Amino acid sequence: MLAVAGSNYRIILTSEQTDNKLAITELNVPPNSGPIPHEHTSFQESFYVLEGQVEMKKKIQTYLAEKGAIVTIPQDGPVHTFKNTGSTMAKLLCIVTPAGLDDFFREVGKPLAFGEMPKGGIFNEEKEKMKTAAVKYGQKLYPPDYLE
Repeated sequence: MLAVAGSNYRIILTSEQTDNKLAITELNVPPNSGPIPHEHTSFQESFYVLEGQVEMKKKIQTYLAEKGAIVTIPQDGPVHTFKNTGSTMAKLLCIVTPAGLDDFFREVGKPLAFGEMPKGGIFNEEKEKMKTAAVKYGQKLYPPDYLE
């Protein structure tokens, strides 16, 4: 388990297990949490909502994804983000092809015990670590209000 962007991430299927073809991470996202706007050119990212709801946002569209919904951000896709807008924990599967995002999560995340949630929000130390690692893993991060 890893604390990433104020949430609890559990890598289920690693890049090593799939010869870098696929990675799957379970995201446990508390209310009012989610990553900052970002984009990536080297992989496709899909989210399957297992529990709760998240507001998925792109520059031209906002979509409320509830249990059972799947949202795909294509390779070379738009700047995007999501936020848990519900009052309960949201649980999502993040499926990435080709793999590599799991390595980013391991590099920026702080280890947690199984089921533990991170304390507080995203701290400056984590933000700086994410900025540096984002470049390494083919992502570009934007200010939190970029899609407003």
